[in-house]
Amino acid sequence: MVGSKMAATASIRERQTVALKRMLNFNVPHVKNSTGEPVWKVLIYDRFGQDIISPLLSVKELRDMGITLHLLLHSDRDPIPDVPAVYFVMPTEENIDRLCQDLRNQLYESYYLNFISAISRSKLEDIANAALAANAVAQVTKVFDQYLNFITLEDDMFVLCNQNKELVSYRAINRPDITDTEMETVMDTIVDSLFCFFVTLECCAHHTVPKRNGSRNGGSDSITHDQKLDKKLRENLRDARNSLFTGDPLGTGQFSFQRPLLVLVDRNIDLATPLHHTWTYQALVHDVLDFHLNRVNLEESTGMENSPAGARPKRKNKKSYDLTPVDKFWQKHKGSPFPEVAESVQQELESYRAQEDEVKRLKSIMGLEGEDEGAISMLSDNTAKLTSAVSSLPELLEKKRLIDLHTNVATAVLEHIKARKLDVYFEYEEKIMSKTTLDKSLLDVISDPDAGTPEDKMRLFLIYYISAPQAPSEVDLEQYKKALTDAGCNLSPLQYIKQWKAFAKMASTPASYGNTTTKPMGSPIPSHEYGVTVCDGRREEPGIEAAENLPVTRILDNLMEMKSNPETDDYRYFDPKMLRSNDSSAIVFVVGGGNYIEYQNLVDYIKAKQGKHILYGCSEIFNATQFIKQAVTAWTKITQKNHNGVINLDRRKKSQMCPSS
Repeated sequence: MVGSKMAATASIRERQTVALKRMLNFNVPHVKNSTGEPVWKVLIYDRFGQDIISPLLSVKELRDMGITLHLLLHSDRDPIPDVPAVYFVMPTEENIDRLCQDLRNQLYESYYLNFISAISRSKLEDIANAALAANAVAQVTKVFDQYLNFITLEDDMFVLCNQNKELVSYRAINRPDITDTEMETVMDTIVDSLFCFFVTLECCAHHTVPKRNGSRNGGSDSITHDQKLDKKLRENLRDARNSLFTGDPLGTGQFSFQRPLLVLVDRNIDLATPLHHTWTYQALVHDVLDFHLNRVNLEESTGMENSPAGARPKRKNKKSYDLTPVDKFWQKHKGSPFPEVAESVQQELESYRAQEDEVKRLKSIMGLEGEDEGAISMLSDNTAKLTSAVSSLPELLEKKRLIDLHTNVATAVLEHIKARKLDVYFEYEEKIMSKTTLDKSLLDVISDPDAGTPEDKMRLFLIYYISAPQAPSEVDLEQYKKALTDAGCNLSPLQYIKQWKAFAKMASTPASYGNTTTKPMGSPIPSHEYGVTVCDGRREEPGIEAAENLPVTRILDNLMEMKSNPETDDYRYFDPKMLRSNDSSAIVFVVGGGNYIEYQNLVDYIKAKQGKHILYGCSEIFNATQFIKQAVTAWTKITQKNHNGVINLDRRKKSQMCPSS
């Protein structure tokens, strides 16, 4: 349905999953409760396809779809001549060459070719010529453009790519030496993925960006991205015979007036949030642990081992945990403040132990200690209670697995909080961003050797520097620099942010972080002490309140509610249907990278807006460490490019930009 009410019937996760299952079923709609045996097949994908599939389909789900093997396209593969192969790859030169090689080598019985993005006619002809030369034309059964070139991480969150994220990274887009050709490639990549997203979502959005000659704070040309996307949507709509947006059930080709609003924003409108120390579970996991494509990787020590030299720590085991939609605990608590998560883990553990003890008690009363479980079903009606309890054992085991998972993850997070005093940083940064009176000088926090890592201190100071209405005086700045240097900080991120802020000041008013409307991040308790012990550690929670709406959320609120506000009054509006209406659905897309803090803020915002829906997307998702590395690299590029210190952070031709009107 072209003009469908976004998210009213299915989330983007569900839509992309359905599309993948249809593809794996030879592009025939998959029937959930089919009793017949699936057709056994091989799945061949590249790294792009692997990243799209892995957050959505487990190995078991692939097996249920008849996938006996899933192999990388460029791996060494033996011929399996009596099995069909489903390919899911990007239409790159390298991939097409390898696919043609597979045809020549007659690796499989038949070939179902599915391209993540639309394949060009020239590459399609290359495949046809290879099939003719290999006498394999009849074996190439189907060829499809799937338009699935994006990665879905949540029901309401997606990112563009993982494998080539450097191409669309913040650093790459904001390079001072980027050429017109390189910027064109970046824009084409982003527009292609966004177009794929709308095809999968089965809706055609109207969209808005800041109306400026150049990017909003010296960034990544949101207007030009939007112009390109607008042109692509219009061209597809005009081609009625081949349009990808004509799936309405009535076959009328008419659009509903309820179409989502796409808000394209530049990362440069808000650089404080990506640096912010956070306090919610999912954002903390992403900030302090190795969390990637919904999988968290932990190193777990196995205790002590004896050796001739005495006891020493054993080698750490690496464990991976998938945080998926079937994990009810994760779905319920991923947006909760960490102390609430810790308390909930404890409650779940106590509930599990009570259920386990009840099963043991019933078995003990009936004298069944150590008896075979199969004998229980043979008992009289008096044992119905026990039978019911035992039948719930699989559910109990799954509950225990999730408890162990989140105990391990929460323990790892808690170790970082305690070792680095992350609660102190979170509280201090919230006060800075909300313009609240500070109870301790910034210099004292930076100089405290026991408070955080050098990176934590740099993040704190950068937030202060970005959020301050006026930059500190040169004398004060030198004092801060000395304290940061003494703490072991690399000053390159500061130098980059300093240049960015100077440019932002010329381009527009810096983002404001102060907000009079606040919400508590948990129940503050005097002395910051809690009675519940979780993971062998005391829970601590800052007794402060968090600013409600971050800059991106405020921009969305102004646009969805059609409020007049200097922050958004100059936004330019594009609509391939030239219709304007109140928006009940919106998609926020951040060019230059997003984060889970921003995502959670949008989720919390929309909870109070009954009947409204939001999707959050970004060109890549990074944590503060990754963002700082990009800032360091960006500053290195700037200093190499211009040694006299006169920097122009936006070197794109003005002729590329849309003129103000």
